[in-house]
Amino acid sequence: MAPPRTPRRRTRRTRRTGARLVLAAAVVLASVVQGGPAGASPAKTRAAAGVGCGTNVGRVPLDTTLNPSTGRYELNDPRRGNHKTYDMQNGTGGTGTVVTDDDNNWCEGGRQSDAVAAHYIHAVFWDYLLEVHGRKGVRGDGKGGCSRVHYGRDYLNAFYESASNCVTYGDGTSNPARPLIRIEVGAHEMTHGVTAATAGLGFSGEPGGLNEATSDVVAAAVEFRAANTVDPGDYLFGERLDGTAGPALRHMDRPSRDGQSKDHWYAGIGQLPPAYSAGPANHFFYLLAEGSGPKVVNGVSYDSPTYDGKPVSGIGRAAAERIWYRALTLYMTSTSTYRSARTATLAAAAGLYGTDSVEHRAVGAAWAAVNVT
Repeated sequence: MAPPRTPRRRTRRTRRTGARLVLAAAVVLASVVQGGPAGASPAKTRAAAGVGCGTNVGRVPLDTTLNPSTGRYELNDPRRGNHKTYDMQNGTGGTGTVVTDDDNNWCEGGRQSDAVAAHYIHAVFWDYLLEVHGRKGVRGDGKGGCSRVHYGRDYLNAFYESASNCVTYGDGTSNPARPLIRIEVGAHEMTHGVTAATAGLGFSGEPGGLNEATSDVVAAAVEFRAANTVDPGDYLFGERLDGTAGPALRHMDRPSRDGQSKDHWYAGIGQLPPAYSAGPANHFFYLLAEGSGPKVVNGVSYDSPTYDGKPVSGIGRAAAERIWYRALTLYMTSTSTYRSARTATLAAAAGLYGTDSVEHRAVGAAWAAVNVT
């Protein structure tokens, strides 16, 4: 099929450093994905609890519906805003086809595995937003939107569509195909929708770096909370995207390990692509949560430096993510810079924990550690 023509999407480029993919920030504006399978009647469907075997996530629970008119189970999640998962059949336009199964045991492999993973990833993202931040879905309106898999041919990317409230995954280009379906990838993309609906951070300059970092921060938080044994939580982004044990695309404890990102702020950092100018904010979040120096978290070794060489003590991931989310949704704007992000997070920490609290002081120390004062 031809790609959607209107409205035009913001281009979401795929860049490579050596053989590695670098995902850049984007909220894609595209045609709305509508409806469900022909003949489906939402009033007649029944909620069901299934189980599936998904790409990169293993065996997971699924919330689905039984459509009496077809006698088949659908990847339609009534607990999470009737979120539907579609197979695009390698097309790039139209609605795709809602994924169905005959017995609600979604472990047949093949194309179904990608759909299972996408459906599950939306569920853990939704649950994180609701249970940690009290937010009902990406846009806060209680609507689940959709996930789409098998988009295009040899499409090495994933993206979120603002108009349809959908996240879309390509199959990748390696042989065999390596779909870009991982918890942190899906959570990263859907967080761009949260950012668009709240602070509205831009896509270039320092706001672009903060936009991209916000998606990395929430993706890490979601991955840890999901506690998935196949894809456990870490402060890395995009590890094993090519199906191997290769290096991660991003390292929040020391962003410069990717060869492009920066560990610390400097004048002119906004001239970098957002994927790289996000480095200081990612580093800030890691330091705020875990502190500086060598340590092992969830089986992964980290060693985080500071700009001035002074040690930083972390306050824990739970407090750090609450501070970042509150700053994003209450204090950041479309033009926020690193210095205004510092002000926003200090205000968020004061509101949550009190001025001059341990958490409030830790925010200031973590920003100083990445040269934002």
